[in-house]
Amino acid sequence: MSDFLLCSECFGDQGLKLDAQNFGVDAASACQNCGATSGKKLTKEAIVALAHRFFTWGTLLRLEYGAAPRIVSNDLRKSSEIDTSPWFEADLRLIEKATGFHYFYYGPRLWMVGEVTPLKELQEPNTRDAVIQRIIKEYPTRNLKEDEIFYRLRERPKVPTDFAEYDSPPKGVVGEGRFNSANFPVMYGSEDLQVCIHECRVTAEDEIYVGTLAPTKSLKLLDLTAVLDEGELMTEFESLDMAVYMLFFAGKHSYEIARAIAVAAKAAGFDGLIYPSYFSSLRTGAMPFQTSYGISLRRVKRLADYEKSKIIENLALFGRPVEDGRVKVKSIDKVIINRVEYGVHFGPVYERKLAQTAD
Repeated sequence: MSDFLLCSECFGDQGLKLDAQNFGVDAASACQNCGATSGKKLTKEAIVALAHRFFTWGTLLRLEYGAAPRIVSNDLRKSSEIDTSPWFEADLRLIEKATGFHYFYYGPRLWMVGEVTPLKELQEPNTRDAVIQRIIKEYPTRNLKEDEIFYRLRERPKVPTDFAEYDSPPKGVVGEGRFNSANFPVMYGSEDLQVCIHECRVTAEDEIYVGTLAPTKSLKLLDLTAVLDEGELMTEFESLDMAVYMLFFAGKHSYEIARAIAVAAKAAGFDGLIYPSYFSSLRTGAMPFQTSYGISLRRVKRLADYEKSKIIENLALFGRPVEDGRVKVKSIDKVIINRVEYGVHFGPVYERKLAQTAD
C-alpha cells in the first residue's frame, strides 16, 4: 500500500488545501482517500507538519513580550477539544484519522508570555541597570572588520551622492528609533539588503538609494543575536537569553530598555551592537518562540545553530561613524523595486470569545 494517506484535494478548507500543496509531492497515483490524481500527495509525516503549521503556528498569539499558540496537539488525547468552524470540521476529522493526533486549547507556561525574571527586571528602572551589566558581560563581542560590508538605505536624500546622507541622521532629525534618541545618534544598517528595504517601509513609488558601507578599522560590537549557553539547570523563567530574545521581538514599548542597553554598551567601550531584526521571522520564514513539550528550543544545546539561523542580524553603530571616519561609503546605488511576493500560510478562524481569554 502507498505511504501517501491524503492529498491536497482531500481538504475542503482553502487554506489547508493551499498549505497542503506546499507539503505534498507530485505522484501519478490516485489518492487512496479521495481518488484524485491531481492533488499533491501527503505522507503521515507531511500531514503532521501541515497540521502543526495550520493549528499551532496558525494560532500563535503575540503578546507584549513573548508568544504562545492557542492550539496544540498530541497523540495522547482521545479526541479533539477545539471548537471547529463548519468549513474545516471534516478536514480535522481527516487529519485525526491519518495521524492519530488530537487538538486542544493550550495553557502555556508563563515564561512564554513574558514571565521571565531578567525581562521583568529590565522593565523596572530600579533593577534595570544590574541586568544590563549582565548583558554586557555575558553576551559575546564580535569585531566588524574592514572587509565586511553592510547596507544603509535612504529614502529621498537631498543629495544622493553625498556620503553624509548615509551617516546617522543630523541633529534635529535624529528621530526616535529602537536605540537612538535626540542626544544619542545611531547609524542603522544590515548585511541583508532585503531586510533594509522592509524595515524602511518603502514602496515601489519611493525614490530609494542604498549605500554600501564598510569599516575603516575593526569595530568592537556587542552581539545580542547570540544564543547563550546557560547550562542545563537554567530554566526559561531565569534565562537572560530568553529575556533578550523576547526584548527584540517586542514593539515600541521596549525601546526605552533598548536605548538604555545602547548607552551602557557605548560607555563600556563598544562601537555598536549587533541585534536581531524585528522582522527576522518574515525574512527567514521560521516560527518564533518554538517549544517542545513547553521547553524552548533555545534551551536545547544541539539546536542552538538552528535557533541562530532564524535571526537576521542588524547593525547599530553609535555616533556618526561616517563623519568621524570609522566607516566609509564604498558605493551608492539607486534601488528599483520591480517585484514583491508574499510568502503566506494559514490558520483556523476561532470564535471571538476564545481570543478574549488572552486579554
